[in-house]
Amino acid sequence: MTNGNRRRFLLGCAGGMAAAALPLKNLLAAENAPFATRGVVLLTGDLSLEDWPERAARAGLTTIGLHHGNSPQIVIDCVKSPAGQKFLEKCKQLRLQVEYELHAMRELLPRKLFAKNPELFRMNDKGERTPDNNCCVHSPRALEILAENALRIAETLRPTTGRYFYWGDDAQPWCACPKCRDLSPSEQAVMVENHLCRALRKSEPQAQVAHLAYTNTLQPPKKVKPEAGVFLEYAPIFRRYDIPYERQQDPKHKDRLSALDANLEVFPKDTAQVLEYWLDISRFSGWKKNSTKLPWKKEVFLADLETYRKRGIRHVTSFAAWIDAAYRDHFGDLSFIDEYGAGLSAE
Repeated sequence: MTNGNRRRFLLGCAGGMAAAALPLKNLLAAENAPFATRGVVLLTGDLSLEDWPERAARAGLTTIGLHHGNSPQIVIDCVKSPAGQKFLEKCKQLRLQVEYELHAMRELLPRKLFAKNPELFRMNDKGERTPDNNCCVHSPRALEILAENALRIAETLRPTTGRYFYWGDDAQPWCACPKCRDLSPSEQAVMVENHLCRALRKSEPQAQVAHLAYTNTLQPPKKVKPEAGVFLEYAPIFRRYDIPYERQQDPKHKDRLSALDANLEVFPKDTAQVLEYWLDISRFSGWKKNSTKLPWKKEVFLADLETYRKRGIRHVTSFAAWIDAAYRDHFGDLSFIDEYGAGLSAE
C-alpha cells in the first residue's frame, strides 16, 4: 500500500476527514515512532479538563491511564458516571487506549477479612499479623481472594490494551512471617503478580500484569522469577528533574539509573514500561494542593527519552496529575503537552 493509499485508508476508517483529524497523527506516528506506548496517567479529578482526550490525540499520544491513590472503586465510580462515559467514548473515537493504574491491594484483599482470617494478612517485624498493608504471599487463600477481586474489578476497569496494573500498597511494607521474611518486597510483589496474571489469562489469554519497580520494590527480584505476561513498570519517583537522568550518578541519590539496568536483566525489554513524573504537578507540589506551575524542562525530557530509547524501552508514560481545569484556568499555557507528545513521537 502506498503512503497516499494508507493515509486514505486511515481516514476512511475514522469516518471521514473531520473525524480522523485528531487520531490520524496518532496512527501514522505509531508506524515510525520509537515509543509504541506514549502515555499520560491522570487522576480521576483531572477529567475536569474535559478535552484531555483531544489534547492527547493532537499531541500524538496513544494512551491515557486513570489512577487513584488507593481505591479502584473510586475509578469504577468515575468511569460509570456520565462524565466518565463521555471520556471513554471520546477516547474510543480518537483511538486512544485506556488503562487503569491502581494501588489496589486494599480492595483486592478487603481489610474487613482480618477479624476472622488474620492469616491472610502480613506479619510485621514484631511477629504480629496486621491488616495495615499488603498481604501474606504464602497464604493460598489470600492469593485466591486477590485473584477473585482482580477479575471482579476487571469487569468494569478493563484496559483496552490487555495490560493490568494492580499495584501493592503505596511504598508500604510486605510480609515478615517465617515463610515470607526471606523474600524482598520485589519478590513478594512478583509472587502476587504471577498469580494474578495466571488468573486473568484463563479468560484473557494475552493479558499482562505490571510489576511496579518503585521505592521499596525498586531493586529487582532474585529468588522469584516473573512469569510470562508479567512486565516491568519502572517508576523512579526520587530522581531529580533539573538535570538529565543519565547524569545523576551521585551514590547518595535514590533511584539511580543502575536500578533500571538491573531490572532489565530480569524482565523483558520489549514489554518494559517507564512510568515517569515529568508532567506530575502533584509530585512537584509535594502532594499538597497549591498553585505550583509545572517546572517543565524540555531539554531534560528529551535527554531522558534518549537514555530510555537506547536501553530498548518502547513504552513510556508520565503521571500528569493535577493538570485539570483549575490548572488551565490559573496558568493557561498547556503547550508542554504538545512538546511531550512531539518528543515521544519523533523518529
